[in-house]
Formats: sequence, structure tokens, C-alpha cells
Amino acid sequence: MDLLAHLEAYVAAVDEASFSRAADRLGIAQPLLSRRVKTLEEHFGGPLFDRSRRQVTVTEFGRLLLPYAQDVLDRAHRLRHVAESARQAAVRAVGVPADCGPAALARVIRAGTEHGIPLGVHELPPQERLSGLSAGSLTFALLRVPPENAALRVPLGVASAPSPDVADAPDAPDERRPGPRPRPVHLEDLRPRRGHGARGGLRAPVPVLCLAEDQVPYALDRLRRAAARAGLPEDVVRPAGPTATALAETLAGRVTLLCAEPFARRHGASWAPLGDASLHRGYEPGSAERQGVATVPGWLVALLAAAVGAATAGAAGSYEPAEASSRLAARG
Repeated sequence: MDLLAHLEAYVAAVDEASFSRAADRLGIAQPLLSRRVKTLEEHFGGPLFDRSRRQVTVTEFGRLLLPYAQDVLDRAHRLRHVAESARQAAVRAVGVPADCGPAALARVIRAGTEHGIPLGVHELPPQERLSGLSAGSLTFALLRVPPENAALRVPLGVASAPSPDVADAPDAPDERRPGPRPRPVHLEDLRPRRGHGARGGLRAPVPVLCLAEDQVPYALDRLRRAAARAGLPEDVVRPAGPTATALAETLAGRVTLLCAEPFARRHGASWAPLGDASLHRGYEPGSAERQGVATVPGWLVALLAAAVGAATAGAAGSYEPAEASSRLAARG
């Protein structure tokens, strides 16, 4: 027996002094309300209403139980209210790429507090952000999509060892420091070149490492096909291992690293954007429908765009998660 539903039927019938009006108030059929009252009487072992008269009247037994029934319903109502408040106050998880800067993520967390939505950021690979959003473990996430029609576009470029004068500078690197825009790099520029000296010959090309964020199948496939068209050896483009190791090898001049500009600047590397825009990153803001969140707030989109280094934030409005998911599925 659903005790709360049966107690609601009983209390409503007392308040309305009519089974029909009580049924209307609860939005159920009158026979169902009558059955609930009858079941309650059987459960408690006594009549709650005197049915010998034309008008519904409460028996002494029913009058004795009434305040306790009302107290149970009041407590259940308060419990639902507390649960709803706790749900609204719970920290909402935001899935972001693993190469976002701590300062940018701190701005996301602070803004959530200011808007009354406590946020917790989780650095995750692209596929885990998508699955987390589908499973409901994430409330918001940035989903990787091809850049052509993406809401947020992040220029992807090549990070390399800094020139000696920059490397020896006493100032710490600042990802927001303005400066001249670097010339775009084309994959053809990375082809093996002839060495110097008497022996000459072709130098081995410098490996190009891809972080986990760019190991999405469609993105890695595009990059490898573009590298093949540019005449690069097949094994030049490689998945990177641990980020710290990849950065160390990049700064030592042994490899180049595909990444966004803020990430390269933050770690003191030189950086130049790829000339082929189809190889850049694209993101769609998504939200978890399972948690009843229909859209991503515009202020959050703007802050996430800044965190990933998006060239165009386009964050004036909100984004429908269903649309983002359908775009993602359509693009493979």
C-alpha cells in the first residue's frame, strides 16, 4: 500500500466533506479515492467515515487519527522540499578538456557561485565527457565536434621549443600577454629538409605529438590524411604519452606538440597556428537532460570558451543539448 497516497485521499475527503470533490482536488477518479479510503480503513481496523448518512461525516475513530495523518503528510511535504533544495544546491559537474588553465577554471567556479549554481570542473578526455553527459554524471560539458559548424572554434597549432632569447627571459610565461600574431604553419613546412655540411642528406622530420584531446578518431584521421598529402612520413604524427613528458620533449626541441595557444604560452613554448582550419578544434556546449537541465547558461559558455582558447565564443545565448548531441552523431 502507498501509505502517503491513501492518507492524502483520507485527509482530502475530510477537508472537502465529499468524496467527489476530494477526488477532483487530487486529480483522480472517485472510485479510486473510495478504494483508497476503504483500504486505509482495513489497514487501521476501523471505519474512518460514517457512510450511513447522505453527507460524508468523519467517525470518532477517524477524527482521532486525522491529526496524525496530517502530520505524516506535512513531514513528507517538508522532506520533498528539503530534497529539492538539496538537489538545487548540489555541485554540478562540468566536463572540460584536460589542457585548460587553472586560472580560467577558477573563473568558471567563481561565476557558478555568483549565479547560485555551485560548479565542479572535471578534466576528462573527449569520449568520457560525452559518456558522462549521457549517463548524467556530468551536468555540463564541452563536446568535441568538427570545427566547420561548431559553436566554439579553437585554433590548433604547433608548439615547439622557444628561441634562446625567449627561453632565457626572466619573466614567467603569460598566456594572455599580447604580441604579434605568429605566421600560420602548413604541414608542408614540417617535411624533412636537407642537412648541412659535406655529408648532406635529408634530416629526419621532427615528430608531431597529439594530446588526448586531439586523438578523437575523426580528428586524428583528418590530421594523418593531411600529413600524407603534405608528403610527411606515415609515422610522423603520433599520439602523445603523459602530458608532462610531451611538454618536456617539446621544450627540449626533440618533438613538436599539437595544442591550443593558451596551453603553449602557459608552459613557455613557441606556438604557431595550423594553416588548415579543418584541423582546428570545434566544441559544442552540452547539458544533461537526465538532470532536467535543458540549456547551458550563456555566461558559462563564455567562460568555457575562454578556458579552451576559443577564437569565437558566440556565447550570447544558450545551447540545446539535443541539438549538440545530434550534430555530434551526424558527424561521427
